Amino acid sequence: MTDTTSDAASVAALLAALEEISRQRPDRVLRLVGTLPLPESDPSGTGEEPFELLIFRGFSSSVTHPTAFDPDQPALPASARITAALLLAGPLNPSDERCLAGPLPAATYLDPGAWEGTAGPRSTG
Repeated sequence: MTDTTSDAASVAALLAALEEISRQRPDRVLRLVGTLPLPESDPSGTGEEPFELLIFRGFSSSVTHPTAFDPDQPALPASARITAALLLAGPLNPSDERCLAGPLPAATYLDPGAWEGTAGPRSTG
């Protein structure tokens, strides 16, 4: 399933809302995946690169790109395009990662009930 959240205000607002919901679910991690435009130094000017962002206990952490040190700044730039979200059992254990739901549009998880892990297709690992 593909979500194409990319508006500056909507990306920041979406992240803030998901972080707030995640504070109430310390047993869940939300993985957002998508693309970021390549830097302006890219000769083609049209390229994109993938990103992965984890939301856990009220905080966002990029596992693919550096983020600002200021926690009040969004972890993704306005130019980010979020394509999907996966709900994982938390805290993460790299040797036993458990996907509870997804991939689904990130906005699905604005509903606190979706954090139960029963929404959409399930992946076994």
